[in-house]
Amino acid sequence: MRSNIPDIGILEVSLRLVVAAVLTGLIGLERELRERSAGLRTHMLVGLGSALFTLVSAYAWTDFVFSREGGTLFDPTRIAAQIVTGIGFLGAGAIIRQGLSVRGLTTAAGLWVVAAIGMAVGAGYYWAALVATGLVLVGLGPVRWLEGSAALRGLRSGRALEVDLKRDHPIGHVLDVLEDRRARITKVELEDEEDRRQLRLDVDLPPGPAAAQVADSISRLDEVLAVRWSG
Repeated sequence: MRSNIPDIGILEVSLRLVVAAVLTGLIGLERELRERSAGLRTHMLVGLGSALFTLVSAYAWTDFVFSREGGTLFDPTRIAAQIVTGIGFLGAGAIIRQGLSVRGLTTAAGLWVVAAIGMAVGAGYYWAALVATGLVLVGLGPVRWLEGSAALRGLRSGRALEVDLKRDHPIGHVLDVLEDRRARITKVELEDEEDRRQLRLDVDLPPGPAAAQVADSISRLDEVLAVRWSG
């Protein structure tokens, strides 16, 4: 018994691959213009590969015989589902940790979404792919400008935090508390004295957690001797 597998012609296959390459290439071009590690070629290849995997998964098995009784079942989502897992490894390669900052998260997310766009085009879901591409370009452009605007920066309060630590104790727990509070650390200074370590941090706090709450959480750490805000 042959499964009811849909069949599409070479023109439709070619169209889907071209559309996938164009849409994901547009996102890659934006990344290329900003000189990111993953640019035009990378995004286009990810989108094109995702579209091809989806096409193969859904339409490439018309010459095979599938039978539930024989234990050979047709599952068009099996190959495509692995794209979601596989793209995670590629995205991880675009993430770089530099000191206390992490770079490449937007590029990694871009690779993830172009894979989804390629899958949508490969499945013939053109409108979803087109709308998603437009939203991604808006997110990488105007929304990025809004994120860096003075009005949005004004919502964050920048202050200097001074923490006295016991001698030879690491600063990792203090940084963890600030990370949990979604604080942005812009500068770190560490000075070792005879009986203590003095940590100075320039911190931008997001709307919500009060500076007093942050200081209280840090003061509860065993290695902390004193905490104070300045400026």
